[in-house]
Formats: sequence, structure tokens, C-alpha cells
Amino acid sequence: MPASRWVLITGEYPPTPGGVSDYSRQIAQGLAEAGDEVHVWAPVQPPRIEDRGLKIEVPKTVTGSILDSRSSMHAFSSQSRAEDRGVTVHRLPGRFSPRDLEILDRFLSRLSKPCRLLVQYVPHAFGCKGMNLPFCWWLSRRLEPVWIMFHEVAFPIARHQPLGHNVLGLVTRLMVSLVARKAERIFVTIPSWEGLLPNSPSVHRRVTWLPVPSNIPTVASSLAVREVRGQIASANETVIGHFGSYGPAVTGLLMEILPPLLQKDPQRRVLLVGREGDQFAASLRKANPALQKQITATGTLMLAQIAAHLAACDCLVQPFIDGVSSRRTSVMAGLALGVPIVTNAGPLTDPVWKNCQAVVLTPSPSPGYLADAVENLLGQAERLPELCRQAVIFYQRNFALPRIIQTLRHGTALPRIAC
Repeated sequence: MPASRWVLITGEYPPTPGGVSDYSRQIAQGLAEAGDEVHVWAPVQPPRIEDRGLKIEVPKTVTGSILDSRSSMHAFSSQSRAEDRGVTVHRLPGRFSPRDLEILDRFLSRLSKPCRLLVQYVPHAFGCKGMNLPFCWWLSRRLEPVWIMFHEVAFPIARHQPLGHNVLGLVTRLMVSLVARKAERIFVTIPSWEGLLPNSPSVHRRVTWLPVPSNIPTVASSLAVREVRGQIASANETVIGHFGSYGPAVTGLLMEILPPLLQKDPQRRVLLVGREGDQFAASLRKANPALQKQITATGTLMLAQIAAHLAACDCLVQPFIDGVSSRRTSVMAGLALGVPIVTNAGPLTDPVWKNCQAVVLTPSPSPGYLADAVENLLGQAERLPELCRQAVIFYQRNFALPRIIQTLRHGTALPRIAC
């Protein structure tokens, strides 16, 4: 396939942490490795980092005179070396303000054509408290082809909410209407997002499901896994893991799911992987002092370390109030590594999950259902190897990064494949 020229616009990019940040880097590097020219535009970040061999440098100062310079197109960019295969990261001084849009205008006017804009859309990532109408109007007036990846669509509207929240909901829907009607192609991380787009046949004909791949290594070092396992459990003990950011909706469920599992068998250990896991572990120990020695948390880890800790688990329990879906990178990480997963269905669960045998899926996030499912799984040790195998197959067929890149470069959707 001939090489393409992409301008990827995102509200966050490493070193800023976050799922969209990680995804944006994966897509940029995946397209570049396929032979395309890729430019990334994101808000300014702290000075120089190294991103998988790609140098990113940021000016020490940002002044108004830059906008008047003939070199403004490159004022916030880092030119990639030959081995970076065309990737250039550019930094905006603000969060898509009129000044930033002027910088983008100048850059695009000088960039060789044809090129395509690929926008990683999350309303609050573009500043203005999630209501950046001028940015969406700017996108709607572009002459270049615009492709939109909806990670989130619009803030909900509900009677019980404060008036300000409903105003936010109305404005974000207007923003979506502007960009969706302009977009040549529309991608959604989960099928449910399509229902929030403008009710227009021409819009819905352009929609493609494009899931989010794992943002950690999909293979863990066997030596590292053995070392982790030796640190947290003895040979005859079982490790139940959880990976996430430990928001209140999930920790409320875990607080009811984990203690009964540990109380039933003193040979079980819980491993809490991810930022804020150590804080949740402290709360869990305080509420269950008799279980203190059975609870381990990692805190923040490097990506390879996360992979090793997840691979050291006998199973993962991943509850979600709104159900598992193809935007849950914590589940993607476990699938890719071949770790048996217990999770639940919900209103945002994609049909592909309901028809597969790669995870143990309960009908709701009920703590009782999830705890029973983990108990039943651990009581049938012969099921674990097959679940491991099915998890890897399911991930590779549906969610692996090469499939995502293939969809973007060929412009056609790949079929969803159940187990």
C-alpha cells in the first residue's frame, strides 16, 4: 500500500500519563513503522524525554513572537531522526486555543499534500472545561480529510444533575454534531458510542468499530515472572490479581469481592497492580486486619514490570459498573498476556464479549456473582490452561495493534471474531 501522510491531533501524549496518551503513541508509531509519515500535535510538556527512541524536545520559553516567525511551523516540533521513520512530535503552547489553532493553520498550509487529520477525540482533553466549540468549528472547516476516533463522545444529560452538567452535555453534543458531520471516517472504541452520534444515515455509514489495544507489553519475561511470583507467593499458593487505577466505583466492588475469597483459603494472595493500588491496599487491610499478610500492592511500575506482575497471577478479577468493553485497557493487558480473567457484562459491553469463551463473564457487577465466578474458576484448575490459550487468541484476532493499524491504513473495517 502507498505511504500516507498523517497529522494526529490529541489532547495528551507521553510523558502525560493516560489511556489516550498511550493509545496516541501506539497509533503514531504503528503507522510510522508501516511506512507512513506521521506528525503528532499535542499540548506542550516538560523538557526532553525519550519515547522509544523518538526524541521529543520542548522550547524553554514560549513567546508571542513565535507566531510571527517564518519558522513557526517547527517552533514546537522535534524533528525525527532517519531511524524514526517519519514520526515528528509537535507541541502546542496551550490546549487548542485560538493561538494554537493559528499555529496548526500555518503548519497545515505548508505541509505537503495530500494529508489526513486523525483526531483522538475526548471533549475535556481540548480545554475550555470540555466545551471547546471553536476547536470543533475549526475542524469542521478544514479542507483536508478529517478522521475522528471517539474515545468519549458527550457528557450525559439527566434531570437529577446540576444545571451546569446539563449545559456541558448540550455543548458537547453540539461539538460532536460539528465534527461528526464533517468527518470522512468515524471510529468508535465501543459500539455503544454510535448511539450518541448525530442521527443521520450519512454519519452512521461512516462509523467503524476500532477497539483499544493493550498499552503494556504483550509478552512478559519468564525470568521476571518467576521473580515476581517468588516474591509474592510460595509454590502452593494462588494469586488473584487486579489491574487498574482504583477509582471509587471499582474499589467499592473489590472491597466486597476480595475479602471472602481470601477468608475462604489462607493460601490465596491478592496482588493489586497499578497506580493508587497501594492506597487501596491500605484501606483493604484496615477493613480486614486478619488478611493483611495476604494483600500485596505494587504502586506505580514500568510497563515491563506491569506485564510481569500480571503474568504472575493465576487469574484477574476486573469488575466494571458499566460492563467490560473494548476500551478497557486493563482487560486488554490481561488478555494479551494470556491470564484468565473474571469480569462482568453491563450496558456498554460489546456483543463480541458475550459470544466468546476467553473470559469468565458474569451477567452484572454484583460482588456475589463475581466472587462466586472466581471461586468456581479456581476450583476447576483444569480450565485455566484453556482459558489462557483462548484469551491470547481472542486478543490477537480482535484487538491487537497490527489489526488497528491495518484498519486505519486500508480504511476498511476488519470483522469481529468471537472465540
